[in-house]
Amino acid sequence: MTLTNPSPAAEVAVRRRGHGALGDRVFSWWTLGTGLLVLAILGLILVTTVREAWPAFDAMGPRFVTERVWDPNPATGDAIFGALSFAYGTAVSSLIALLFAVPVSVGIALFLTELAPRRLRGPAVTVIDLLAAVPSVVFGLWGILVVAPALVPVYQWTHDVFGGVPLLGRLVGPVGSGRTFMTAGLILAIMITPIITSITREVFGTVPRADKDAALALGATRWEMIRGAVLPHSFGGIVGAVMLGLGRAMGETIAVALVIGGATNITANLFAPGNSMAAVIVQQFGESTGTFTAALIGLGVVLFAMTVLINVFARVVVRRAEARMKGGVA
Repeated sequence: MTLTNPSPAAEVAVRRRGHGALGDRVFSWWTLGTGLLVLAILGLILVTTVREAWPAFDAMGPRFVTERVWDPNPATGDAIFGALSFAYGTAVSSLIALLFAVPVSVGIALFLTELAPRRLRGPAVTVIDLLAAVPSVVFGLWGILVVAPALVPVYQWTHDVFGGVPLLGRLVGPVGSGRTFMTAGLILAIMITPIITSITREVFGTVPRADKDAALALGATRWEMIRGAVLPHSFGGIVGAVMLGLGRAMGETIAVALVIGGATNITANLFAPGNSMAAVIVQQFGESTGTFTAALIGLGVVLFAMTVLINVFARVVVRRAEARMKGGVA
């Protein structure tokens, strides 16, 4: 039996396979490292903020989350730091923003992907991207100088017409000024609409053309095709886009601080002033010291925890919905 030397082509192929395997290992380790780096950064943020906020947590205990009073400079007695009013303001203004922004954003995304002429799509997308690039302080100044005064007559008319309706009247109570939960929610809705629209549009673009053509071929109208083929396929992506918009709304500072009113208030009246966690941090951090500063950092920790819980809840909703849709298909 005689052994023959491998040909030069075979040696080159072996070397290429070796380099390819090495490249795969390097790529695998690099992607793993970047993923772990993100988790490490989040962990460090949580640890450092909790450590800085610990004096306030230690002084207030669980009352830091459940107490509605925020009085860092009491005339007598100890300071009181309660995050509940600000958590309420954050939740209310963000929910108002989603209530207005999500239908508009999904409608714009559907129009651009399914109905708009090709020559109109480019300019429309450019305008949406430019709206997303506007600094938040510009929205805040526009809100306090233009939107808030203009909305006062609208709020007053709404209160006059619906104020006597049971339950609804509590939501549209007396109007003090244009700096309210509702105004903050409307400004936030304008700010998050480009984010939700852009992501939702990209998600709708991933729907297979064959699925849409099949629905139309079976006699479905355009709306039936969207409802039966586009929306179920895009549900997870739409929820992800909404969560990103919600995160932007919950964490917005300057714009909300200018238009929400700056009151420590828990009320069902959407036309009343209030405050949010991010806004109160930017309003009071410059004049804070000691435990006061720790309490403001603690608000950031609570906001971080709220964001994480909301995203976990959204993932659970998406998984259950996808499992239900797969069961229905099966």
